[in-house]
Amino acid sequence: MSTSVSQVDVPEVEVQEGLWAAIREVLHERTAMVGLVILAAFVLMAVFAPLLSPYDVHVASCGVFDPPSAKHWLGCDDGGIDMLSLVITGGRISMIVGFAATLVAMTIGGGVGLASGYFGGWVDVVLMRITDYFLVIPDLVLMIVISAVWGPSLSHVVIVIGILLWTSTARVLRAQVKSVRERVYVKRAQSLGASHLRIIVRHVLPQVGPLLIANTVLTIAVAVFDETALAFLGLSDPTATTWGTVMEHAFDRTAVSAGAWWAIVPAGVSVALVIMGCYLFGQSIEDALNPRLKVAHLSPRSWRLRTLVGRGPDAL
Repeated sequence: MSTSVSQVDVPEVEVQEGLWAAIREVLHERTAMVGLVILAAFVLMAVFAPLLSPYDVHVASCGVFDPPSAKHWLGCDDGGIDMLSLVITGGRISMIVGFAATLVAMTIGGGVGLASGYFGGWVDVVLMRITDYFLVIPDLVLMIVISAVWGPSLSHVVIVIGILLWTSTARVLRAQVKSVRERVYVKRAQSLGASHLRIIVRHVLPQVGPLLIANTVLTIAVAVFDETALAFLGLSDPTATTWGTVMEHAFDRTAVSAGAWWAIVPAGVSVALVIMGCYLFGQSIEDALNPRLKVAHLSPRSWRLRTLVGRGPDAL
């Protein structure tokens, strides 16, 4: 036979065209652009935090619980530290922890999903049983237990969040890989003697890559929320300034009873905005990759009121 393994790489052009079409569709979505702008703003804030912080977060620059003013836009905390500087600096560490934990989770979940879906058989059974065990465990409860046992540390928080957020990605990826491995060009590559690694890298991974990206964006939101929750409960590094520790210190030092809402609200709003941005952008990517989601009964788009027959702008 003169046919070579390289001849089965024809679908790569179709994969690239489909990927670019999905990217164009995502960029035309208003919700996707809103989510992307929010995420980009917080990422830039985290990168340039030392330049954007107006004051040193380790030096008092105003009075105790001073309200917002021209010099201190978000007021000050109980130690006289500028809240805007705390939010910017805390956002940098929170985003770093969230992205690092997501990287760990996507590495584990992507590897398990690819191996389980591609090889099937006993590999699928073993990996999915392990996944099921992790799925039934309450994530936040196990995070609290492990963090309390290991001790407060940012590296521990990253590991704890990473090893608990991979399960949903693994199951979604497994289902997609099972579908891809049955396609004609994959079967042709197998019949021509292509190795499993080559098939996974050249044919399977490009097909499921966009889905993995969508899950990564959605997982970032969960990772940032979990890091904030652990820090608020005192299970993160107490010496690190994160959004969670900012809110924890505000509650411990009676900011609520003192009426100093500015010591709590900015950090909480920042967490909410990051989660909203990740959800809007990630959901738009999922809609672009799977058009059936646009007409599903659980899709947010299906709740829009539609014009009745005979009641449109052209009706008499």
